[in-house]
Amino acid sequence: MARGTRQARRAREACTLVGVTTTGAKSVIEIDGACFDDLDGFYAHVSDRLVPGASWGKNLDAFNDILRGGFGTPDGGFVLRWKNAARSRRMLGHRETARWLRVGLGRVHPSNVDEWTHRIERADAGKGETLFDILVEIIETHGPGGAEAADGVVLVRDDVA
Repeated sequence: MARGTRQARRAREACTLVGVTTTGAKSVIEIDGACFDDLDGFYAHVSDRLVPGASWGKNLDAFNDILRGGFGTPDGGFVLRWKNAARSRRMLGHRETARWLRVGLGRVHPSNVDEWTHRIERADAGKGETLFDILVEIIETHGPGGAEAADGVVLVRDDVA
């Protein structure tokens, strides 16, 4: 087997391992931005890391629900360590956001079509909120200072000092 193929296989295997450790009072769950390239990949990685074996909707609302607990995440909250977050910021940036918005455009209520079209235009121009921004906002809602801080989710990103 070629060296590159072995390395790729090891990298894939590392991405499917449940990344949970315990330090102090909270469990630490690690997600790795090197393990996904798009929103669907993020959802698959979340399935493997946060809620292995659980069935969930694989959409932003369902991700928000997972962070509330009750899906197999640790009681009392946890630390969510986002490794390779800078890569995730790029991969879940404006291009992936525009793709996601285009997919969703056919499902939005007719009264929201103009807003979604505007969001697509902004994403195509490299402006506006990205999927990465949305995911971080969802996570931070469940942590210190967030509206649902009682859930006890603490986000630690390796791209922020």
